[in-house]
Amino acid sequence: MSLIQRPLPFAIDALVPHLSVETLDYHYGKHHKAYVDNGNRLIAGTPFETMTPEQIIREASGAVFNNVAQAWNHDFYWHSLTPSATSPAGALEDALARSFGSIAAFKNRFTEAAIGTFGSGWAWLSRRPDGSLAVSSTQGAGNPLTEGWTPLLTCDVWEHAYYIDYRNARPRYVEKFWEIVDWNAVGRRLTTSPG
Repeated sequence: MSLIQRPLPFAIDALVPHLSVETLDYHYGKHHKAYVDNGNRLIAGTPFETMTPEQIIREASGAVFNNVAQAWNHDFYWHSLTPSATSPAGALEDALARSFGSIAAFKNRFTEAAIGTFGSGWAWLSRRPDGSLAVSSTQGAGNPLTEGWTPLLTCDVWEHAYYIDYRNARPRYVEKFWEIVDWNAVGRRLTTSPG
């Protein structure tokens, strides 16, 4: 199956002033597109061509893993964001409080993971196979799927995600990230994912 770059789930200017049109034009229109195009080129004519992106991420290495995982990570990131203010509720709110003590404590831990990621990478909220929640950081194209975990939320901390708008102020970008998280999407992932 080929990789597909889904349309953004919002207008390209919908996240202003948190993320500019220029940032999305480069990030979605160039970086994300390149991962999809390169991934499709690399899997063509190989056994990976018949696998889902999730299967490829779990089994591939090298350039195939890097491009397919980055295509998946970016799609997941875009579908974690919304211009409409939301907040954790229901089962998600309960799970975050149970796992981290409070929503504020979870946000602090996730923020620390995002800011503390050395170099380029991702911060994640995931569900482990036993149902517990975990915050982690991955470098490069890393993805919790390789650990058997189910991703629920991610923040892209590659410089191309924020440098146009925030220059080298990653903490400022992460602070603004919380204002555009689609908690409804995170909640759906929690309740529909296995585990």
